[in-house]
Order: sequence, then structure tokens, then C-alpha cells
Amino acid sequence: GTGRIAVRHMEKLAKIEDTRLVSVCDVHKKEAEKVARTFATNCYTDYQEMLEKEKLEAVYICLPPFAHGEQEIMAAEKKINLFIEKPLALNLKKAYQINEAIKKNSIISSVGYVYRYSDIVNKVKKELEKRKTALILGYYFCPLRPVYWWRNKNESGGQIVEQTTHIFDLARYLVGEVNEVYGQRSQGLMEEVENYDLDDTSCVNLHFENGAIGSISSACILSHGRDWGINLIGKGFKIDLLLSSHLLKITNGKKEEVKMTIDPYQSENDLFIKAIKENNPE
Repeated sequence: GTGRIAVRHMEKLAKIEDTRLVSVCDVHKKEAEKVARTFATNCYTDYQEMLEKEKLEAVYICLPPFAHGEQEIMAAEKKINLFIEKPLALNLKKAYQINEAIKKNSIISSVGYVYRYSDIVNKVKKELEKRKTALILGYYFCPLRPVYWWRNKNESGGQIVEQTTHIFDLARYLVGEVNEVYGQRSQGLMEEVENYDLDDTSCVNLHFENGAIGSISSACILSHGRDWGINLIGKGFKIDLLLSSHLLKITNGKKEEVKMTIDPYQSENDLFIKAIKENNPE
């Protein structure tokens, strides 16, 4: 893919020493050629041809959710390390197939949950090592994305799969694994939008293995503006991760505000390339 997120990764990779962008691939030839000119790479419209011809040490899969699967498996079978933008797949069967190909071929892999590489997120993780979280409130609110595939659940998976997955991932990263899930949704507010079959809003209640409870809400019906983040509450403290504002607020008898200062996209790419160079899957 050569869309927005692919270009962002290429910009970060171009800053990493001893790393060279070799080729790009996209079914949309004009887009692929434009990006190839920008980054001085070879250009393909057939990923099979690219994987056969090029000598690659890593491949970035930056595709819409519905297009994941065959590219990852073919690259893994060729022992090419994989960075896969989220979501990994639209269903568990395909996700397990990709995971099995990665494990079978012992390659380095990473999935693009970029907020794990944020300095403010990892400050929260360190804070929670000495505190017990009791309640988690996550949210992702935005307008409907203007791309055709996003409004169709068979192609995007819906907002939870395509966007709010970041918040679910952070809840697990910061608090732990979940052992109970209950959800509700609402529909019917976007009837004027052609080929739209997503949930307008959703609310998912979670029970964590450590006893914490949580709720994560999604809405893609705003007219403008975007807001996403996660709040964590425990005895004597409240933590607000305002991800859309790149801001952390901690209240625990005193108030502290911390701005994000490290580019998580750069850190994400730096560590993936470092893992390949050191052959370290951890």
C-alpha cells in the first residue's frame, strides 16, 4: 500500500541509519508511481512480483483491513520480516493463519499499535506498576471517514476494528487481560449515507482478570472534530490519557500535566528495525 499511513512509515524509515527503502507496491498504479518518485524506489502493482524479484529484509503491510492475509503469509514464507498495520485481519481465522506463518518461519514481526511507543503512555504504565487500577473509561469519537471502504463492515470491520482497536489495545497493555465482555450498539442515524452499515455508536463493558472493570465507547457520527483517549481511576488517583491532544494528566493529591515529546511513529519504526538488526523478536 502507498496510502497515508504507508507514507508516514516511509518518512520515518528514511531517517533511520543503514535502512534503505527499496520498493513500493499498490494496485493503484498512479499512486504507487507518485510515492516511488518521492522516495526513489522501484514500483510494482503486483505484490507477488515484488516479493519474487526484490531482495527484501522487511515488508510493511499498510492496507485496508479487507486486503490483509495473502501478502503477509507469502512474505513470511519467504522469511521476510513483517510490520503489519492494524488491524491484523477482519476475522480470527485469518489472524491465526498469519500468526502461524510468522511463528513457523521464525521471522520478526510487529503490529502497528503505535501508542505503545508513546512516552506518555509508558509513563502511565510505569505509574501503574505501583497502583491498582479499578476503572477504565476509553473512547474514540469522530466523523465518518470519507473513504468508501470504511463505511462498510465487510471491508473495514467497523469502527471498533479499524479505530477503537487502539483503545482496546491500550486497556490490555496498561491494565491486563480481559475475561468478560458485554457490548451494545446503536444504528439508524446515518441512513442518508450510501452503502453504510456500521454501528453509529457502541459501548463495550470489560471485566479484567485482575478485578478492574472498564467501558470503551465509540462513535463515528460527529460533524467535525475528533477525540480519543483513556481514563484510569484507582484508589487516590485519576489518570487522563488525552491521546488526541498528546497530553497526559495525573491527579493523585497533586496535579501533573505532561505533553507527548517523543514521536511514537518514529519510535515504533526505530525499534522494529533494531529488532531485525539484532534478530531479537522481543
